[in-house]
Amino acid sequence: MEQKTVFIGATGYDHYCTEGRKKLLDAGCCLIENQLGRPYTAEELKAILPRAKWCDVVVCVPFVNIPAALKAFKDMRVAVGAENLYFEPNGAYTGEVSADMLRDLGVKYVIIGHSERRQYFAETDVTVNKKVHAALEAGLHPIICVGESLEQREMGVTMELIALQVKSALSGVAADKVRKCVIAYEPIWAIGTGKTATAEQAAEVCTAIRATIRNLYGARVARSVTIQYGGSMNPKNAAELLAQPDVDGGLIGGASLKPDQFVDIINAANQE
Repeated sequence: MEQKTVFIGATGYDHYCTEGRKKLLDAGCCLIENQLGRPYTAEELKAILPRAKWCDVVVCVPFVNIPAALKAFKDMRVAVGAENLYFEPNGAYTGEVSADMLRDLGVKYVIIGHSERRQYFAETDVTVNKKVHAALEAGLHPIICVGESLEQREMGVTMELIALQVKSALSGVAADKVRKCVIAYEPIWAIGTGKTATAEQAAEVCTAIRATIRNLYGARVARSVTIQYGGSMNPKNAAELLAQPDVDGGLIGGASLKPDQFVDIINAANQE
């Protein structure tokens, strides 16, 4: 069975599941708003979290919540990740958190290049590449976000732009380390908007991402890299999106804010 990967976005729990290739879901914060508008905790999520069949779960939380998340999920098949890192290993960078710091805490994954980081914090393809190298050097799995705006899609440059982002992020990365990377395709126009790429659109871009990696590193490495779709994945469309051959999982945002919906997506990812 092909392993699939599902991510839940930087405002919620990210989840990773696989069919054949193992699926991966990442979650973004320790406190998640439930349907009543109040926060729910990791303990509440644990109470309804299904036992994974083909799915691994990763919860990516703010830096201050990492120790609590590690403690909460230590007895479950749930890994903990971070939402960002700084690429320098040490130095006078007040307020930043290095990859080594995350590793020493027990973090396994880290989200890099999320569209909000690019939009609000001037993250570029150059800094994304530096962060990817820092994460890999520390033994972390980087979750590399790529995606186009609505204007760029309407201009017809989606494939060229995504290929450039992937090539830039992986520049200088050795083949044996590329296998540790996760590529998350997040069409910016579908993040938190309720709009979703069709299964065909998601599959087309994810297939192009794998082709880009194949051109860089060969078919064997390309097959080993987890590629995810992010952008308003929810219980209604998760199964169809995850059924696409090059969609190995999903980066879930808004749906992860509601524990029952999050669990429904996990169950969809767990389907044989």
